[in-house]
Amino acid sequence: MGEDIMVKVIGLGDNVVDKYEHIRTMYPGGNALNFAVYAKRLGVSSAFLGAFGSDKESEHVQNTIHELGLDISKCRHFNGENGCARVTLENGDRVFLGSNEGGVLRENGLNLTQDDLEYIKNFDLLHAGLYGYTEPELDKVKALNIPISFDFSDDFTMEEVERIAPKVNFSFFSCSHLNADEILSLIIKTYKLGSKIVLATMGEKGALLYDGDKFYKQKPELVEAIDTMGAGDSFITAFLVNYISKTKENKLEKGTIIKESLNEAAIFSAKTCLIEGSFGYGKKY
Repeated sequence: MGEDIMVKVIGLGDNVVDKYEHIRTMYPGGNALNFAVYAKRLGVSSAFLGAFGSDKESEHVQNTIHELGLDISKCRHFNGENGCARVTLENGDRVFLGSNEGGVLRENGLNLTQDDLEYIKNFDLLHAGLYGYTEPELDKVKALNIPISFDFSDDFTMEEVERIAPKVNFSFFSCSHLNADEILSLIIKTYKLGSKIVLATMGEKGALLYDGDKFYKQKPELVEAIDTMGAGDSFITAFLVNYISKTKENKLEKGTIIKESLNEAAIFSAKTCLIEGSFGYGKKY
């Protein structure tokens, strides 16, 4: 996939370490970094632009990224705490216990420069999310005419949706906590606000996507999850990478591309549930 036409994507925003308190092990993660790592695993060229702290947690994330060969040449470095979350597992399901709300990223922001924007212009897609402190940057990126995808996660407010959805092409929501009517009305509202593709993941009920013409439902691939951390991020990444690659190849009609991309996303997401942390690389602390 993507061999003929090189696709380049970038994750903008958060990197964290997820500290699993029950085993005293930290794993690299964060929505924007997960996206970049999963995209690379799916065979496309990917980069991450975020902020690193000056602690051992940051060092572990950066060492892992160097090992994976991701481009982080434009990242910020600040004195202070790297983004960090505290987590435990209950029967394979990740449970968040608290976080430092992004650490140095929250304190300093990204403040994209003209140089950064020239760099970002070369990508086929930029992915950001609710925890990446990227909202002040979205207008600058939108002006570059690059498709933007945004992960609203599960604790979005309707005010945030109303502000952000008009600026992005793809909107993603985690909706396990909502009923069917609430999900439908959220999807249609977000589409009307300007997002061209809106996707809600619903845990074991699968996913529902709307493209303005029709709804597409995707059943999950069921596995005995070792760790659900990263399941949503990997679903989103595989969907986007497949969708962008196949659209660029321009050989299939849109409905077929969406169906194939959703199917690939379900398969890839299931595999992620068999890995500890978002993508492995655990280190004792």
